[in-house]
Amino acid sequence: MSAAAVEHHMPCDDDEPPTLLESANELMERLPGYRVEIIGGNITVAPPADGPHANALTTLMIPFLAAGLHGEETRVLQAIGLWLPTGPEDYAIPDLVVVDADFDEHLIENNCYDPACFRLVLEVTSSNYNNDLKNKVAAYAEAAIPVYVIVDRKNDRVHLLTDPVPGEATYENHTLHARGHQATLPDSIGAKVTLDVTALLQAGERKARAATATPADSPEPADPSAPE
Repeated sequence: MSAAAVEHHMPCDDDEPPTLLESANELMERLPGYRVEIIGGNITVAPPADGPHANALTTLMIPFLAAGLHGEETRVLQAIGLWLPTGPEDYAIPDLVVVDADFDEHLIENNCYDPACFRLVLEVTSSNYNNDLKNKVAAYAEAAIPVYVIVDRKNDRVHLLTDPVPGEATYENHTLHARGHQATLPDSIGAKVTLDVTALLQAGERKARAATATPADSPEPADPSAPE
């Protein structure tokens, strides 16, 4: 998903300027299906993800569900709001999360939930990969998200970040997993889960499209009146 520039509503002389959160919500109303977030005091807008991105997410959900994480103690959810401490109106909408089952008791504002109930956050990169690899690393570390996983389609690897250091906006441990590796997640998420890196990266691959035939490439239709 690629971030786009944002136009802010220019108030009339008698209008109060909109808050950042009001501007973000206005954008969501104007752009159905787009993902609007506020990271570090900046609004980012991402268009709907491509098919391989969605395919990678579905592939990711399988081991989490098989481990029983969508049950009485935890839930596996997509695109749920995460309230961030990095700014007065900051929030993110991760691709996939593991949260405490009572997450609905931790609603803060704007359909976003307290980071304390998040056990894992996962992002699948698109063209705005730097946002997932840099800005969100700092934001999720500041929010003390215990485990952050990035399926990095740009660089063809999976990042596993654990042990956040909120005061430094980083994670103490950051391991990279290439194709052929198995990425074992910490038991703190609630169950034993190992990710097949090759399967995830293959699921997120964009397939090359076949060349479309042009009129010049198409054979001439047969003339029915011509002799055989």
